[in-house]
Amino acid sequence: MEPVKIGIIGAGNISDSYLKGAVRSKLIKVQAIADIRMEAAEAKAQAFGVEAVTVDRLLSDPEIELVVNLTLPMVHAEVSHQIISAGKHVYSEKPLTATFAEAGPVMQAARARGLRVGGAPDTFLGAAHQAARGLVDAGRIGKPVGGAATFMTRSSAHRYANPSFFIFKQGGGPMLDMGAYYLTQLINLLGPIKRVSAISTNGIPRRGVVEGPLTGAVIDVEVPTFYNGSLEFLSGANVAISMSWEVHKHRRSHTEIYGTEGSLVIPDPNFFGGTPQVAKAGGDWENVDISAYPFGRPNRVMDDGRSEADYRMIGVVDMAMAIRHNRPHRANGDMAMHVLEVLEGFERSSVEGRHIAITTPCERPAAVPQGADEEVFDA
Repeated sequence: MEPVKIGIIGAGNISDSYLKGAVRSKLIKVQAIADIRMEAAEAKAQAFGVEAVTVDRLLSDPEIELVVNLTLPMVHAEVSHQIISAGKHVYSEKPLTATFAEAGPVMQAARARGLRVGGAPDTFLGAAHQAARGLVDAGRIGKPVGGAATFMTRSSAHRYANPSFFIFKQGGGPMLDMGAYYLTQLINLLGPIKRVSAISTNGIPRRGVVEGPLTGAVIDVEVPTFYNGSLEFLSGANVAISMSWEVHKHRRSHTEIYGTEGSLVIPDPNFFGGTPQVAKAGGDWENVDISAYPFGRPNRVMDDGRSEADYRMIGVVDMAMAIRHNRPHRANGDMAMHVLEVLEGFERSSVEGRHIAITTPCERPAAVPQGADEEVFDA
């Protein structure tokens, strides 16, 4: 079978991860990359051996079936509508749209034309998270009744050339920037979410940038920087969640699930690998072997020297194969929209002082089969 030809719109930093993922794949091929800054598209094209084109030319290419939207969040909805109007399936980097209100029209436009919408993150497809799900599905911890999810740091302002939007301005903050990884992981484990509540605060209203090109700049913080929230799942499980830019050090796990017969600890949902641990009632923690699942082998050396498994783009590969084989894709628009409603629900809960019911439908995505690499999707 010929690989599915895809296009990429957006040549920013995250495009490197997607382009590297495409290079590893035999099932998809990047036909072209576009950006409103032609020089940025040309630089990525030269680095990865693809063609740099204008957005209009990319959208008019009849060989491109699926377009990956890697533009800035505030234009995700606009660009996704353009892609859909061109008759192509769209896969968007998180968030699906900058606001929940924009997500519904994107989904409706795609359905009206018989097209698919996919959305990041796809990290839940990684070996660590699928091995953990396998234990849950096999009843190793009994019925899941509760859990806890934690992302707390001293802010990631240094990660961006301009951290204002992503970190401290409206549309940003720790929950909107990082929460999608944790929520998507939890939906993979426990299914859709019924309602949420939260208390959010802004502990430091003015922040100085300490790393990167804007070192020394002072930013006025417009969003909450510390959330303590709770999630009730349709399954009946309830999970505590903490997200913060205010914490220097802590000793909490990324994600823990507590069941009637034991407990489960799952690694960082921002990556695909790591070592889950399981403890049955009265027993000690045991490491979980993830080697039977794909997308868990470390393939990226981080700035601090540790190695991580980073297989971004496999959500697109799964979506492309789902189109070919006429089956549902896992990192789908319904789940991305569900996650976005939950993310906004935390802030609504804090402001309004009440639980927020989640209204969007969402199904727990199919588990990834055991096997080798992307071949597991070609069925």
